Amino acid sequence: METPEGLLVLEGRPTAQLIADHLREQIIQGVFRPGQQINESVLAGQLHTSRGPVREALQRLAQEGILVSLRNRGVFVPELSIDDIKEIYAVREAVESASANMLLAAGQEHIELICQSLKETLTDMAEQVDLSDWQALTRLDMQFHTSFVEATGNSRLIRIYDTLVAESRMCILNLRVSYPRVDVLVQEHQNLLDLLEAGDNEGLQQAISRHMRTAVDDLTATTLQE
Repeated sequence: METPEGLLVLEGRPTAQLIADHLREQIIQGVFRPGQQINESVLAGQLHTSRGPVREALQRLAQEGILVSLRNRGVFVPELSIDDIKEIYAVREAVESASANMLLAAGQEHIELICQSLKETLTDMAEQVDLSDWQALTRLDMQFHTSFVEATGNSRLIRIYDTLVAESRMCILNLRVSYPRVDVLVQEHQNLLDLLEAGDNEGLQQAISRHMRTAVDDLTATTLQE
């Protein structure tokens, strides 16, 4: 396995968790491509560490679904199918719908705090749309939704959503060039924010569903064209 461009060498003696976090981000950013094998021995050499923590890190990522371990073959970056995309976004819809219920039940003061944070993210998103910074826009898109779920304070929902975010970024990577509807991306997120701020549960639930299903349509249309 050649050293992927952009792979950083971790300083010192990295732990399995640090290696897993590092690799997850590299996979999400496309340093490791779908279908590519991750060689434990080569990776340990590149990171200047022993194979033990690398093996544990790969096992953790396989448990998350970020990597796929194939018996007698090795560990690979998954190639996400249309069915995978549909499943990921269906679960995201369920988690965000549950989060909306929790947030709207938490009271106006809490809603105002999360809305302020989301407004800041939206401002940054608008700037990146103007700059056409693809990686930054993807990160901010996911940051908006992650902040929404994290505001519930539900540790299990947050843990589930962390994996979904990583998988979503891998899905979005398949678009390669740009969001197909970048002109309305900020507007869609602004609509979610406005509905949350207004306390409109029914409208927010419908908007979350519409937002996720539109994303699936965009991602699967791109996949089908390849």
